[in-house]
Amino acid sequence: MIAMLSGIVAALKMDRLVLDVGGVGYEVSMTPKALAALAPIGETGVVYTHLHVREDGMNLYGFATESDRDLFRVLLGASGVGPKVALAMLGVFSSDALRKVVASEDVKALTQVPGIGMRGAQKIVLDLKPKLADLEAEVVEGAATASQFMDALSALGYTPAEIRGVVSDVDSAAPVTEQIRQALKALGRRGR
Repeated sequence: MIAMLSGIVAALKMDRLVLDVGGVGYEVSMTPKALAALAPIGETGVVYTHLHVREDGMNLYGFATESDRDLFRVLLGASGVGPKVALAMLGVFSSDALRKVVASEDVKALTQVPGIGMRGAQKIVLDLKPKLADLEAEVVEGAATASQFMDALSALGYTPAEIRGVVSDVDSAAPVTEQIRQALKALGRRGR
């Protein structure tokens, strides 16, 4: 599995780039938003990747962050969602927006994605809602400060369900005190 590539950006196109890693050019399919966030041609870029293997070939899909790549992998587990549709979903919605669309069961919003009709959107929401809830819980639990974060909110009287409900509102890369502040702010907005 190729999890990440770091190299010189050799070429940029609308939906892909070529990354020169030690003299080997890797073609990586990406969303236009992710390409815009990348370094310009001739500079060093880092891309988190997913290698998709099929009978007729292997394709690399790239992302600006590990969390986007992980979300892409979850999307691939939904009925009727292949790599092109999953990439299109991340091209139309940010990761947070997509999670909110699925959580609120906004089927109409999902039909904005090329290749997804009303029926397909309904199936996708049914498949993804529990998977995305589990992914959000894993993000907090996987962080180095997760136990401190969970313990602090539990000590303040919040239930595990309430804590899981604000995971998407918290920057997992932030220090634990900042994570707690963000979580309290989000919990306050929801009005316990």
